[in-house]
Amino acid sequence: MTIEITATFSMEKVGGRTLRVARWRWDMPGDHPPILFFNGIGANIEAVAPLAEALTDRPFIMFDMPGVGGSPEPLVPYNTFTMSWTARELLKRFGADTVDVMGVSWGGAMAQHFTLQYPGTVRRLILAATSAGMVMVPGKPSALSKMANPRRYVDASFMEKHFRTLYGGLTGGKSEHINRLTPPTPRGYVYQLLCMLGWTSVPMLPFLKKEVLIMMGDEDQIVPLANGRILEALIPNSRLEIFEQGGHLFMLTHREQTLSSIRGFLDAPDRDQKKAA
Repeated sequence: MTIEITATFSMEKVGGRTLRVARWRWDMPGDHPPILFFNGIGANIEAVAPLAEALTDRPFIMFDMPGVGGSPEPLVPYNTFTMSWTARELLKRFGADTVDVMGVSWGGAMAQHFTLQYPGTVRRLILAATSAGMVMVPGKPSALSKMANPRRYVDASFMEKHFRTLYGGLTGGKSEHINRLTPPTPRGYVYQLLCMLGWTSVPMLPFLKKEVLIMMGDEDQIVPLANGRILEALIPNSRLEIFEQGGHLFMLTHREQTLSSIRGFLDAPDRDQKKAA
């Protein structure tokens, strides 16, 4: 099944970098803030487009990292601080003062950093299949070795053969997912890896005052469930939801549960409203 992408695409130059940006329902009237989404390593916009398409009741924005998807190759490395600044400048350009932030895997680390760097911009935070960075429980070596190989984006047969080792859990929808992937450039992939070198959110997470939903698959071989438990222990106002038989791509294999969890979390009353009631 092919997912039609209804997003508005544009090439935006911010801080010397040109990025391919996708926005869904940006001018739609409503009370919901937009979702700012940070993708996994090497993953292009199309890989997560089905999620954006399915969240029909709210605006959604994401962009390809430098050298990934349709964004030109980076000339110099970047880090979490500069890329968070870049994302904030994009939001200001499109008139978004407040957002809900979501990140998956590598993007979950970016989502944490963005929220810590710009707390006044973020209402709520969703972390999927991610960790606190350098201080993490590592995945299985068999999965990590293949995850680090860019061939998974270039060679469809390689991805098909190692899909379960890479992502664990159920494998429904894998062909559609593989067909949506575009290989990153070698430099783009390496720079994205280097961005998180030595990074951890552990010292700052106890001071994170946002409401946070942590979603983890119990069969994730890349970012094991234990990392979600660490995040829940460190973040004061967090809740962990475990996806049974969920691998690293549980958002694909457990689509309806994922959508229900996201909507339920984002639409729930604020903590202050709950206390008043």
